[in-house]
Amino acid sequence: MTRANPASPARRNGEARKHIGRALAATAALAVLAGCEDKNTFVAPPPPKVDVATPVQRPVTRYIEATGNTAPIKSVDLVARVQGFLQTIDYQDGTFVKQGTQLFTIEPETYKLKLEQAQAAEVGAQASLRQAEADYKRQAELVQRQAVSQATLDTSTSNRDNAQANLQQAQANTKLAEVNYGYTKVTAPFDGIVSAHMVSIGELVGVSSPTQLATIVAMDPIYVNFTVNEQDVLRIRAEATRRGLTPADMKHFPIQVGLQTDTGYPHEGKLDYVSPTLNQSTGTLAVRGLVPNDKRVLLPGYFVRVRVPFDQEKSALLVPDTALGSDQGGRYLLVVNGDNVVEQRKVQIGPVDNGLRVIESGLKPEDRIVTAGLLRVIPGQKIDPQVTKIEQTQASSK
Repeated sequence: MTRANPASPARRNGEARKHIGRALAATAALAVLAGCEDKNTFVAPPPPKVDVATPVQRPVTRYIEATGNTAPIKSVDLVARVQGFLQTIDYQDGTFVKQGTQLFTIEPETYKLKLEQAQAAEVGAQASLRQAEADYKRQAELVQRQAVSQATLDTSTSNRDNAQANLQQAQANTKLAEVNYGYTKVTAPFDGIVSAHMVSIGELVGVSSPTQLATIVAMDPIYVNFTVNEQDVLRIRAEATRRGLTPADMKHFPIQVGLQTDTGYPHEGKLDYVSPTLNQSTGTLAVRGLVPNDKRVLLPGYFVRVRVPFDQEKSALLVPDTALGSDQGGRYLLVVNGDNVVEQRKVQIGPVDNGLRVIESGLKPEDRIVTAGLLRVIPGQKIDPQVTKIEQTQASSK
């Protein structure tokens, strides 16, 4: 039987080194795996930094806002009241004239002669009346002495009465002739601007009916007509009742007016008329304001923006419009609570005042609201609030 030779020492040393190398490789692999496991451990990101601010508190005036149009307080068509040829046009088209300024002259000679004729007839009637009165006195004395009959006195009395009636008729004719003669000069009935003339010199006017010569329009002050809806009417009446105001006091409410190109409401006046009833078809109340217009900036027929201050809140809460969000439930603000967690708060909004939105309800003065980065936060999320201040130097809204 043949027996295998035992392995040489060199061979045994090589195999030992292979086992040691495998062990070292396994140990290194375990160390690498352990290092990778430490690097992949999840670490939560820090809360996002978000700008927050408390709402602005300041006095706010409540307004009723509407649109309306301007109208002249006086507008008259100047017409020819007598027949004749137009002799002169005594003004420049479109100019401002004072009350009593002569504007047109209509052939005055004929009517002047008629006036003189009526005055002469009046003088004759006065003479006839004096003669009749003298005769009546003589006949009355003779009747007392029984020198003439009563019938003679009755005739004298009748003549005196007829003479007196003729004088009254002559005086009436004189006044009528004076009126017609005055109509030959057409004057401005009030201060205003006269439109372009509608007839020419030498044209026959007033033939069958009064002929329109031009139009005069009063510009200062000027009416502003607008309507107020039923809800606003109830609010105004409730506020007036709270303040103890009468309907007469409400007519003195100030109004503010702005043109479409104006910033704000630079024209101020006061309420002049409030309709006693609402229009049932529209649910609105007709209101009229009176606005000074000495520079004639407002022209009749302009469309204007109108607001009427009716209440003042001493400490209203205001936020930027950009801080407001909206969904199917209405408008909301993102509010940060004491744990720096974002909450969604439903609010009722009011008007814009100097660039900031009035919050009617749903907000407290100490609440911190998210003013920027609304898209980066969601309700229930914790944030790192960065306290800022709401800018109030905003321009008045148009």
